[in-house]
Amino acid sequence: MRGRAELTSPSRGTVPIMSSSLLTAMRNPVIRASMLAIFLFGFAGAATSPYQSVVGITELGLSDAFYSALIFVAALINVVVSVTVGIVADRVGSYRTLMLAVILFGVVGYGMVYAWPTKPSFVLATLLLLPIYGALNSLLFANVRTAANDMGGRDAAAVNSAVRAAISLSWVLVPGLVGFVLSARGSMLPAYLLASLGCAANLILVAFLLPHKAGVDPALGKRLSYLASLAEILSPRVLGRLIAIALISSTLHVNAAVLPLIVTGAAGGTATDIGMVVGVVALLEVVFILVWARIQYRLGHVEALALGTAVYVVYMALLGFSDRPWHIYALTLVSGFGAAALISIPITYLQDLIADRPGLGSSLIAVNIFLGGALSAALFAIGTRFSDYSGTALLGATAGLLGLVLLLMLDGKRARVPAS
Repeated sequence: MRGRAELTSPSRGTVPIMSSSLLTAMRNPVIRASMLAIFLFGFAGAATSPYQSVVGITELGLSDAFYSALIFVAALINVVVSVTVGIVADRVGSYRTLMLAVILFGVVGYGMVYAWPTKPSFVLATLLLLPIYGALNSLLFANVRTAANDMGGRDAAAVNSAVRAAISLSWVLVPGLVGFVLSARGSMLPAYLLASLGCAANLILVAFLLPHKAGVDPALGKRLSYLASLAEILSPRVLGRLIAIALISSTLHVNAAVLPLIVTGAAGGTATDIGMVVGVVALLEVVFILVWARIQYRLGHVEALALGTAVYVVYMALLGFSDRPWHIYALTLVSGFGAAALISIPITYLQDLIADRPGLGSSLIAVNIFLGGALSAALFAIGTRFSDYSGTALLGATAGLLGLVLLLMLDGKRARVPAS
């Protein structure tokens, strides 16, 4: 497989040759611009997502049940749009025009909520405009994939990790700054203005600074109809691996739900401890994503993902037994290291499932996010029904372990084959 290729040199045989993934990315103008675009994409989400429920429920008066249903349907629409846009991008052989189109939905969606803060505008933006804008994530990674395909497969994985680190960096920097700036205003609606301005900046960047990069040969993209492309996603080869990755990814969502509750509950901490732990882990993720890029280069995607999953399963199990604040702080290093693997390595793994069609392959990222979120919601409901938050953390660890076993059953043999 192309993703398993290694570089060689006359003097060093098959010893991998790899410069820093960040330096590799910054030398390529397409990847350099894409990293800035993905940072701005993350900026819009980081500026609004932590405060979305506050705006919708507290400021605009939506009910809890209606808001929950709205978020679920929006996530489902994002999956459908991401897959559709990916298929269309492969058929036309270009991503840049589609990027500009979906970014416009972000400019209008975020801006409308700020300029017209009513229930209808919030519902329209959350249910339709912003899910369409969310397809930009898959398009950017598809664009990066086509630009990185000229490199060795493992260098391409390193570039994916570097680009993914740009999103994490936005989540390290933006939420706290937005919260600090808006804390004295009594309303979080200006966060949507900041997000709209971020989308506008992204529109300018893509229009004028992102070099044109052809995708796949349109003839290749047109070989399958829309329904046939969906059938390819639902084929046993792809679907089984999607389920494995979704089980693994669900541990991240379970952790996001139970960590604050364990910190202030079983561990006896405070809200300040939550902020400190989340901030430290987010910062560690940025650093460790680049570390995992090098690990992928040496081990390959499957082995690195299996190792990262094992680390995070251990973290979730230890979190379930934590009953002191210092236990939580001591686990930040393990959490950051494992989480960095689980948010970066699956990108390349999923793209490789349909490697000849970057648009469709990258749309699997959105499918995985949806499936992982749905599984985590079920795990949280079951765990809190029959146990407490600590028990739910242990249930999340069990789901991650099941995903790891399924991954090794499907790809463990391939992972043991030496790279060519």
